[in-house]
Amino acid sequence: MLNLTHNKARPIGLDMGHTSIRMIQLAHSDDNARVIAADETRLSANADDNGQITPEFAVSAIKEMLARGNFRGKDVVSSLSNDSLKIKSLRLDTTDHGQIEQLMRKDIASQFGLDADRDEIRYMVAGNVYQGDEIKNEVIFFGADRESLAQHISLLEEAGLKPVGIDAVPCALFRCFRGSLRRQEDQQLVSVFIEVGDLFTTVIISRGQQISFVKQIPVAGRHLNQQVASKLNVAYDEAIVLRSKLRNDSSESIDMQTRQAIVDAMSHVIEELAKEISLCFKYYAVTFRGNRPSEAVFAGPEAYESTLIDTLKERLDIEVKIAQPFRGFDLTGTNLASDKDRCFCEWAVAVGLGVKGWEPPDDECQNHERN
Repeated sequence: MLNLTHNKARPIGLDMGHTSIRMIQLAHSDDNARVIAADETRLSANADDNGQITPEFAVSAIKEMLARGNFRGKDVVSSLSNDSLKIKSLRLDTTDHGQIEQLMRKDIASQFGLDADRDEIRYMVAGNVYQGDEIKNEVIFFGADRESLAQHISLLEEAGLKPVGIDAVPCALFRCFRGSLRRQEDQQLVSVFIEVGDLFTTVIISRGQQISFVKQIPVAGRHLNQQVASKLNVAYDEAIVLRSKLRNDSSESIDMQTRQAIVDAMSHVIEELAKEISLCFKYYAVTFRGNRPSEAVFAGPEAYESTLIDTLKERLDIEVKIAQPFRGFDLTGTNLASDKDRCFCEWAVAVGLGVKGWEPPDDECQNHERN
């Protein structure tokens, strides 16, 4: 691992979602990893018609967090939003990187309406898979159009930041947990990491320190909010408040009838999400002929939703853990230190962005990327 002194801070990790912005800066030495600064801004009235953070609000929020925080420098590693990315698993006959790159740029990119000469095309080799009696090469395609990337960079620069890296959410999420899979006995361990965000649920299945499968499921927190708003005939913002009270308040501020109505309203979305995640497990088992995962680590703000987590645990028949991305980090001196009982599962992507560059050169999310 790259050794860093406490006096040399890493670039800021910026997780800019649809309803919140999280910024974190880390430092590392031989015997200590610590958080230098961390701040978060959640959605306010400054949203577009879809309830998403506007670019103007994002720029203002980032500037405010830089001004009031203890962030050092302006270098930043950020992630494109999931809806700006095209991700697809492919089975190829070839293992030659030159031929794979040609296929990605000429054939696969066009299927997503991307131009390889203008847009950003990457891929990740997931490993050998079985198709009948034949062995194929599983490759994960990542693509983003140039316009979305340019707008993202422009926003960062307008906020006073200097982009030094732009990552994909799945790679950042996996990087957050990759360090816990360094033991020799972990190299064949099948792990599942799931982030339930606002618009998408990201599912990652890995074996050891290598990503084998990535899936974006367009079912997430917003769909839960919409169902509660619709079934209870309340405004969207009120649905968010009701769900928050259900999660955090054990008193009688919500009567039992309303509580049950909220749970019932969410049930269809949760069942749909459980079905989609189960299909991911099935795809992995059939494709790689590997063991079915025995547990899944959940991240993202929706991981606090006990109704969601309990139902997924039952439907998926799998042990569920809530992510603790700050495990092993010294939080002293930050505004996170006063809330040590929290798991901070919503910070997983930001931490993954903040530690980019700490990994050795064979980092799976970097080694097989190609322009």
